[in-house]
Amino acid sequence: MQDTPPFRLRMPRLQTSAVIFASPHSGRRYPAQMLGRSLLDPLRLRSSEDAYVDRLLASAPQAGAPLLSALLPRAWVDLNRAEDELDPALIEGLRGYRPSPRVAAGLGVIPRVVSGGRAIYAGKIERAEAEERLALVWRPYHDALARLMTMTRARFGRAILIDVHSMPSESLQGLGPTRPDVVLGDRFGASAGADVVAGIAAVLEAEGLRVARNTPFAGAYIAERHGRPMLGSHVVQMEIDRALYLDEARVRPSADFDAFAALMARVLAALADLGRPENGRLAAE
Repeated sequence: MQDTPPFRLRMPRLQTSAVIFASPHSGRRYPAQMLGRSLLDPLRLRSSEDAYVDRLLASAPQAGAPLLSALLPRAWVDLNRAEDELDPALIEGLRGYRPSPRVAAGLGVIPRVVSGGRAIYAGKIERAEAEERLALVWRPYHDALARLMTMTRARFGRAILIDVHSMPSESLQGLGPTRPDVVLGDRFGASAGADVVAGIAAVLEAEGLRVARNTPFAGAYIAERHGRPMLGSHVVQMEIDRALYLDEARVRPSADFDAFAALMARVLAALADLGRPENGRLAAE
């Protein structure tokens, strides 16, 4: 694990937009020690992955916007959880953890289960291993994201992080024929300004995508930690229906992938435009 960088940061040749794109759950470099100890085969391990979202975002640097992508998988360390959301049912000798519904479900910062509640390991892991994962993966990612937000805000007067995820199509069952293609989460206004969210929604809708806000996903830890709209730091979590581009059963690009990737390239270019100085009220200094 020490030999695998926790993320990849692709900067544009010249950053011309206050918009930043990130994909914290599309990492697919599974450590050998995880594959060797897991109860699950590699395909089932990948069921919690936001598979290939990083590829959908690949054109961001060409649009003048940075792209931060995790390389290690969510099943190893969940970057959209707080550092202290540790699971006593998984980690031996744990003290001082923060109880939460996500931890109780096995979906803490070091996950105990993958999609469908399937256990990853037969028993517990040592506290030292959990601490190593946080030190080598979680902290470097959040430190890099914080620096990127600070640098962008200093340059443009604000920073707009679009934190991109994918949602299983089954999570949208029961929402009827108007089920959303994309859900934007701003923690009900706590992590981003209303004008920012409205601008993002308008770009998506112009491409014919149905957009919902905060239901069923309102944004999790990344939005909570890095979203400070009153200080010029906006975070919007974007959830994309996997059925639009992914063969979910096989966790591989579907026949529709290339067409949807082309649509997303147009979306990224238009979203980057929202963060250009001439298209927003930015600080004069």
